Amino acid sequence: MLSKKTKYGIKALVYLARQEERTPVQISSISKSENISQKFLESILLTLRKNGLLGSKKGKGGGYYLLKDPKDIPMTTVMRLLEGPIAMVPCVSLNFYEKCDDCPDETACAVHKLMIEVRDNTLEIFRNTTLADLSSSK
Repeated sequence: MLSKKTKYGIKALVYLARQEERTPVQISSISKSENISQKFLESILLTLRKNGLLGSKKGKGGGYYLLKDPKDIPMTTVMRLLEGPIAMVPCVSLNFYEKCDDCPDETACAVHKLMIEVRDNTLEIFRNTTLADLSSSK
């Protein structure tokens, strides 16, 4: 299940991507518009800033803004930053691989085979979906 952190992070990024100008937006504006606790949103935006998706400006006219064009922000990046590994089990993770303690042979494991298929299909969707796709009004 998708964590609230990731859900709110995506909502905040979409909100920022929909801004006509790339000027800083106050946390309170995003919080109010997207119905997200301001305190929780602050920590999410900080994570996104520390990982190079957002910039911030302090003082009057300050807030958060996208550092990249929304078309250059794939959902794989957002998901890994906020949610962690995309794979449902560690033995099929591309970036966070770990062998399962209870599995003597991954190649014969039915769960492993199924989860590779789930991972590959999920990655296909995330790789082919950008912030621009989510923020365009269709």
